[in-house]
Amino acid sequence: MTTSDYSTSDMMVVAAARLLRKDAVCFVGIGLPSKAANLARLTHAPDVTLIYESGPIGAKPYALPLSIGDGALSTSADTVVSTHEIFRYWLQGGRIGVGFLGAAQIDRFANINTTVIGDYKAPRVRLPGAGGAPEIAALAGEVLIVLKQTPKAFVNQLDFMTSVGHLDGGDSRQRAGLPGRGPTVVVTDIGILMPDPLDRELTLVSLHPGRRVDEAKAATEWDLKISTCIDEISPPTPHELATLRELERRTKEMNG
Repeated sequence: MTTSDYSTSDMMVVAAARLLRKDAVCFVGIGLPSKAANLARLTHAPDVTLIYESGPIGAKPYALPLSIGDGALSTSADTVVSTHEIFRYWLQGGRIGVGFLGAAQIDRFANINTTVIGDYKAPRVRLPGAGGAPEIAALAGEVLIVLKQTPKAFVNQLDFMTSVGHLDGGDSRQRAGLPGRGPTVVVTDIGILMPDPLDRELTLVSLHPGRRVDEAKAATEWDLKISTCIDEISPPTPHELATLRELERRTKEMNG
């Protein structure tokens, strides 16, 4: 398979999907996280339990949902409970192993912004908002984040901190009393970043095929840390790519 067979966005989604274990209980955000999580469900992880904040547990949508209120989530789920139960019993009760989130901005310690770009009182852009992301980021066993890597997204200073990652780095998350491991992986269209074990600063550890370290550095507003050993991520398999294309086709067909 050559790089002409797939886009950088395809590679990002496939790489993110591969991170979900087959037995994971995953709290899923809409957009790229949902796309990656459902690709995982349709490939290597058919038994993954996908949970959305509107109440579906074990959702298996035919096409990608447009929002958490999409009826396809409820009609395809093993069961549906109240939003209160999702957050109080499942998330606060420590029953969510993985939170899968997107972001508009992320900083070096994987704190994320999905609220506003610019000043909060007079923003240049008003984003979709927090939703359940702050609770997921704070309480899930670990958090996976997926977003495209650009200087406007990978910023020195968030315009607004919607959801905590590793706060100021080091042990600041633990000192704040937050359970779980916080963000463990950030997947971009260039590669994969992971927090440094000591200071928790995001570090580039892997590159997608054909991508370069200098591209990752240029797409990051801060001085990006680079692992001493950079792996190259395997390209999408024919099965992964065919499954992704079919999922996209069904989504387009369902949503006109």
